[in-house]
Amino acid sequence: MAGLPRRIIKETQRLMAEPVTGITAVPDERNARYFHVVIAGPSLSPYDGGSFKLELFLPEEYPMAAPKVRFTTKIYHPNIDKIGRICLDILKDKWSPALQIRTVLLSIQALLSAPNPDDPLDNTVAEHWKSDERGAIEEAKKWTKLYAIPNSKNNGH
Repeated sequence: MAGLPRRIIKETQRLMAEPVTGITAVPDERNARYFHVVIAGPSLSPYDGGSFKLELFLPEEYPMAAPKVRFTTKIYHPNIDKIGRICLDILKDKWSPALQIRTVLLSIQALLSAPNPDDPLDNTVAEHWKSDERGAIEEAKKWTKLYAIPNSKNNGH
């Protein structure tokens, strides 16, 4: 952690001391700006029971610039594209240095509970969500079983 800005050290310590329910974020042992994140699929969402892996990276300009966050577990979601990029305002134009890693992770967790097909990153999934919400939710559940539930048959890990 030597050579890191005090803010990153403090945020990392707080994440370790006061973990957020359903979220683990552990700094990489070789690069303390890189975090291995796991978000549990929120209950009552199509992602319930899933464990979604993400990578979070704090750029040199952090906290003046937003963290870079990406899903590494495949997910069927209108605001997350095939390569795991996330459409979330606080990761783009609504970023503020007042926000923290934990705020970002909580917002991503909330996005899993409330997909927003009106601001899509994956238009195909968004169209499916708008035209046949039940079908899209079933597809999201299927992907969760396939890719995000450990020991599930055909698990993509």
